[in-house]
Amino acid sequence: MRMTEKSCEYFVDVLASKEPVPGGGGAAALIGAVGTALSDMVGSLTVGKKKYADVQNEIAKLKTEAAKLEKEFINLVTRDAEVFEPLSKAYGLPKETEEEQKFKAEVMEKALDEACSVPLQIMECACKAVELTDAMSKIGTAIAISDAGCGAASLRAALSAASLNVFINTKSMADREKAEKLENHAQGMLDKYIPICDEIFARVLDRIK
Repeated sequence: MRMTEKSCEYFVDVLASKEPVPGGGGAAALIGAVGTALSDMVGSLTVGKKKYADVQNEIAKLKTEAAKLEKEFINLVTRDAEVFEPLSKAYGLPKETEEEQKFKAEVMEKALDEACSVPLQIMECACKAVELTDAMSKIGTAIAISDAGCGAASLRAALSAASLNVFINTKSMADREKAEKLENHAQGMLDKYIPICDEIFARVLDRIK
C-alpha cells in the first residue's frame, strides 16, 4: 500500500520517525496537494451560484486543472520516496579502493540527479497551482476567499520546502554545470512565484480584515 493510502495520522507518525521516507520532498508534495485542494474547494462553492453565473465556465476549467494537479502532487509523494531510496543506498557504498570510489561516484551522481528531479516537479506543479489559486481568489465566491488565501500560503510552503530538497542534492553533485542549471531553474521559480503567493495572501487578508 502506498504511503498516501494510509491515514493522515500514520503519515505524520512515520514522517516524525527515523524512517528515511517520507521526508521533506514527500511532505512538500502533500502540502502542495492540500494547497491546490483548498483552491479547488473555492471553485466547488462557486459552481452553480447565480451570483457568479458569468464566471462558471472559467471556474469549471480551473477545477479541472486543480483536480489534475492534486493527483500529480499525490503521485509525487510516492515518487519522492522511490528516488530517495537509491540515493540513501549510494551514500552507504564502500569507497576503500580506487575502483570502489569511481563506482560510488557514478552511482551517486545518477542518484542525485534523480533525487533532484522530483522536487523540481513538485515546484513546477506548485507554480501552476499558484496561478490557479490567483485566478480563483479573484473570481471565486467571497464566502470562501479565506480558503484561497490558505491555499496560497500552503503552496508557498510547498515551493520553499521542495526547493531545499533540490539545493541539498545539487550541492553534492560533481557535475557543477548541471547543478547550477538545476539550481537556477529552482531559484527562478522561487523568485517568480513566492511574491505571487504573498500577493494573494495580502489581497485576501485585506478583504477579510
